[in-house]
Amino acid sequence: MGLPLEGITVLDLTHVMSGPYCTQILGDLGAEVIKIERPDVGDQTRRMPPHFVGEKKMSAYFLSLNRNKKSLTLDMKSPEGKEIFYKLTKKADVVVNNFAPGTMEKLGLGYETLKAINPRIVWAAISGYGLDGPYRNRPAYDIIIQAVGGVMSYTGEPDRPPARCGIPYGDLGASIQAVVGILAALLSRVTTGEGRMVDISMLDVMAALHTYRAKYFFVAGEVPKAVGTAHVSSVPLRAYRTKDTYIVIEAFMDHFWRNLCHVLDLDHLADDPRFNSRPNRLTNRDELDRLLEEAFLKKTTDEWQALFDITEVPAGPINTLDKTFADPQILARNMVVEIDSPHTGKVKDVGNPIKMSGVDKQVYNPPPLLGEHSEAVLASVLGLSQAEIATLKEKKII
Repeated sequence: MGLPLEGITVLDLTHVMSGPYCTQILGDLGAEVIKIERPDVGDQTRRMPPHFVGEKKMSAYFLSLNRNKKSLTLDMKSPEGKEIFYKLTKKADVVVNNFAPGTMEKLGLGYETLKAINPRIVWAAISGYGLDGPYRNRPAYDIIIQAVGGVMSYTGEPDRPPARCGIPYGDLGASIQAVVGILAALLSRVTTGEGRMVDISMLDVMAALHTYRAKYFFVAGEVPKAVGTAHVSSVPLRAYRTKDTYIVIEAFMDHFWRNLCHVLDLDHLADDPRFNSRPNRLTNRDELDRLLEEAFLKKTTDEWQALFDITEVPAGPINTLDKTFADPQILARNMVVEIDSPHTGKVKDVGNPIKMSGVDKQVYNPPPLLGEHSEAVLASVLGLSQAEIATLKEKKII
């Protein structure tokens, strides 16, 4: 067996972050992803500073989101370009875009139009606020969605200004949910024979990801406030300063709590009435944190981690990326890979986190140059002759 999406063709009209990450996941799973870009312009992230790689000066940002894709340049505003896209749609399974709502319709590429061409097409849109609602026409980027979606209001340390998540989770969360929606639509198509429209709003995703914090608000009117690395329901669960760096622990369950007390040489606290149950530890959080903070300063992070591994206390160091990507667990799971490209040479990348049986070998094709696969795609997918392709080039359709 090979990759699970082999035989699925995706027409990728996305750019920047939320869309390309979605289609890269599909490509990692084996789909043929045809990235359609404007001639001479392409995805704007091709020019994203500050880091560029190889003689072709390919942006590291672009490289991070566009492996396992083919690049076809196509002037979608021209009648000839649009006709080529329609022909590709007849043979494709999925069309993904992250344009502002209404843009695809203006281009003549809306769901109803493409559905008439190919009733089996799965048409997926990723946007800031979704295809309807009062904010549908607002421009949206990750930080704005984190703000409007409430995430920034309780991210960071207490009594400090709001903080953005370190990774762009407004974008990435929407990308992952889009993949889920696309896969569900493809599965549905097996039984119904018809495609579906998938409408992913970054704001919707942010709202959904609040999970228990949303439920606390709905049932108790509790508006979250920043608690740093701590947890509103579980103690001890946070980062503690050690002799050299920081370590996080999650020892709120009673048996982990007792193990923690033993390792820290604080056995007398295990049955202390202030701390001998989860509710009591929550009530007396401040005093408990003071005692634990003093204890953690006595050893280094590595020393504590070694003891916790033996005694079964859930814990981990707060790694910087150089340590994360040298971690033996990360390396054992092939989460650091090397992609060899004629345009950049050998460049390391993050591996595919989705592991499954029956996959003989994970494929990592290098991100494409702008229009690198135009001729090959038009010839192999649409059967165009070299003369027809040359004419399209002369007219700057591709």
